[in-house]
Parts: sequence; structure tokens; C-alpha cells
Amino acid sequence: MRAFVEASEAVGLTHVSDFNGATQHGVGPYPLNVVDGVRVNTGMAYLTAAVRARPNLAIRGGAEVDNVVIEDKRAVGVKLVDGEVLQAGDVILAAGTFGSPAILMRSGIGPSQHLQELGIATIADLPVGDRLKDHPFFFNVYALKREANAMKPAAGAIVWTRSQSAEPGDLDLHISGTHFIDPSASPTGGAIVLACAVTLPKSMGQLRLSSRDPRAAPHIHYNFFDDPNDLDRLEEVVLLSRKIGRTAPLSDLIDHEMAPGNAVDDGEAALRANIVSTVDAYEHPTSTVPMGADSDPTAVVDAWGKVRGVEALRVVDASILPDIPSVATNVTTIMVAERIAAKLSA
Repeated sequence: MRAFVEASEAVGLTHVSDFNGATQHGVGPYPLNVVDGVRVNTGMAYLTAAVRARPNLAIRGGAEVDNVVIEDKRAVGVKLVDGEVLQAGDVILAAGTFGSPAILMRSGIGPSQHLQELGIATIADLPVGDRLKDHPFFFNVYALKREANAMKPAAGAIVWTRSQSAEPGDLDLHISGTHFIDPSASPTGGAIVLACAVTLPKSMGQLRLSSRDPRAAPHIHYNFFDDPNDLDRLEEVVLLSRKIGRTAPLSDLIDHEMAPGNAVDDGEAALRANIVSTVDAYEHPTSTVPMGADSDPTAVVDAWGKVRGVEALRVVDASILPDIPSVATNVTTIMVAERIAAKLSA
């Protein structure tokens, strides 16, 4: 990671000592949710022993939700996959950017034409699933020399910069030094990924049910590069990433480039084709149940997560973000949840 940072500085990027500080444009280590060597998730942080002991809280594992039970345009509970119905005065879905819209659509809340195709009666005709976004992600992979195989920490440094077409003040590109590859895939037994991403993509995808069956995975269409500028910018950051990979001191630790490697030696067209054929999602999906003003025809919930046209039903997860943030979605989603929780408890 130090070599990655120093190589990035060598190609002209400014060192950033604190990405939570005033400046983020450059390269440096980034903070992780790690306490005493343990990565902490929201379940560990919020569902403490004291919280679990509250008499008004019950946590049930393996309780898969089929749909929200709605009577007279009001949510009154949820139906589980096994048929059990849990009664509720209020229902808050926090099933994520894929799970929450799927539950809503199985409940009759979504695009009426799509629901009709699956034989689901429409309760609220809303554009659920229409504004899916994620960060397009490209694996620039390097085999490490055998003497450099130990990566500790395995992730922890990032380049954050702007493309040639970025709006003033925006940082729309990043490169993260990560372990996102099985080291056994490398002939040297070790590898590093320089994870390239467009952090402010313009293209929007779509999520739809594949079946009324709650255990059937939905159709997820990312629609990456629907806006050509997204491909232009991903190509730009991949070129920067490969430049860093060929610059000391990082290059001193690298045996050879595994991907894209020789596959793109024929020039720009070959590189763009390789990006299109191997693009992945960064797994930061958002915006399938977006919030918005009453005048916004593409919004499904209001600023407090309340589903339009249905009483006592809210969604509180990354699906309600109106647009994708230019970072991993963890902290932004926690902020939204904290804000809505404070509103409901006031």
C-alpha cells in the first residue's frame, strides 16, 4: 500500500493524509471500520448486548419476507415466505437496494404494467426499480513478486481524482489498492488489484422481478455505459491505473500485469473493448426506491422514506438515495438511517 501511494505521488498526485479532512483530491490511506483488528459492521455497532436486551426488540433469523400486507392502502404487517404473518403498526423495509424494491413489487407497489405481467394487483403505481445505479468497476490486476506477497493491510489506500470532463469540484474517478482477487489465481501466489471506478456515473439501470416467487432472484440490468461518457471516464482512470502500476516503487514489487495485460496491446479500441467485456459492479447499488419531492415523477418515497400512496410504510436503506454518492455507500446509508430514526423518535 505504501508503494502504491508513493507511485501515485510519483505520477503527480498529491498526498492526502485524511480523506475526512478538507481535501480529498489525491492519494493516501483511508480509514476503515476496524477496532482492535476487527472490522465492525452495523450489526455489531448498533445491536449491542444492551440493545438486544430491550423488551421491545425481537430479532428473528431466517425470517424471509415475501411481501408487505396492505389493507385499505395501509401497511399492517409482513408475510413471511413460510406464510406466517407478522402484524405491525408501522413497517420499515431495510432489505437493501435489491431486496426492498423486490418486496415492494411483490406487495403491489411498483410499475403497474410489470406487476400485471406477473399477475400482481397494483396497489400503488410507482416507478420502483427504475433508477438503479452502481459504480462501474474494472479490475487492473498485477501479479506480485514472491517476496512481496504479504499484503497487510490488504486494503487501505486510494486515489481520488477527477476526469477531464468532471464538473468543477467533483471527484468522479478512483483507484483503490485492494485484495479483490484470489491470490491462487496468480502464478506467483500473490496479486494486487488496482480497482478502477467511475464514482459519479450517469448511466441508470433497472431492476424487475423475474417471478412472483420470493426466492427467485430479480432481473438486475445495470446498463453500464448507456451514457458514453461513463466509458470514456473509465478508460481514463484505467490508463492512470496502469501508469501507476508501471511506476516505482510499486513496479518494483510487481512481477507482471495480469489484466488487462497483453489483451490490449493493439491500442485504444482493444482497451475499450476489454473494459466493456469485463466491467463489473462495485456492489454499491442505490436508487431503486428513490426519494424526491412531491413534484418528482421518478420518486417513490419522500425525504423521510415514506412510500407514496401507502400509509405506515417506509423504506430506509441505500435504495432511497436519490443518486449514487461518489464513495462506498456504507457511511451515507448510516447517515440517512440516523436522520430518519431521529425524525421518527422526535
